[in-house]
Amino acid sequence: MVSISKEVYSPSEDSWLLEECILKENLVGKKCLDLGTGLGIQSIAMLKSGASAVLAVDINPLAIKESKKRVLEYLKKNKKVPNQVWKIKKSNLFSNIKEKFDFIAFNPPYVPSDEIKWVDLDGGEKGRIVIDKFVAGVALHLNKKGILLLLVSSLNKPKEIEHLLKEKGFVTKVVGKKKLFFEELIVLRAVKI
Repeated sequence: MVSISKEVYSPSEDSWLLEECILKENLVGKKCLDLGTGLGIQSIAMLKSGASAVLAVDINPLAIKESKKRVLEYLKKNKKVPNQVWKIKKSNLFSNIKEKFDFIAFNPPYVPSDEIKWVDLDGGEKGRIVIDKFVAGVALHLNKKGILLLLVSSLNKPKEIEHLLKEKGFVTKVVGKKKLFFEELIVLRAVKI
C-alpha cells in the first residue's frame, strides 16, 4: 500500500542547491509554482527573487501546514515587494492545478527505490517515477518562454531527462551541481520555446 509520510522532508543539500539556483533568477513580476513545497524554502526564495505570485503545492498535508506557517512568517517580516501573493493547496503533481506559470521549481522524490512505499519520498526504479510523470505534464503548465528548475541526481540518468524535456519543446542546460560521496546533485534549467 502506498501512503504519504508522516513527516515533512527536512531541507538538505538538494534543497539548498535548488534554493541557490532560484535566487539567481530574476522573478520580478512572475507567476511561480513551488511544486512539492515541503517546508516552503523554495517559495521563500521565489518571493526573495521578486515573484509577484507564488502557488505552493504538496501532497503531504503536514507539509502544507508547516510551509504555510513559515512562508506567512517570512511575508510578515519582509515586505520587500509590495502586494506579493502566496497561496498553498494540496495537489499530487498537477492534479489540482489548472493555471499556467512563468516559473516552476521542483525538488522531486528522486532516490532510487525497489518500491514506492511513501509517495512523497520514494523515487521508484532509477528514481524516475515522479520525475517522468512531471516531465510528461509540465509543458501544459508553463507559459511560452516559461522557466523550469528541476533537481535531479546523477543516479536518475539526467541526460535522458534532458532528452525528454527537449522532446517536449524545452531548451535545457545545467545551472547547478553539488558532488556528494555517492552521487552528484544537478539542477536542470529548461526554457519552454
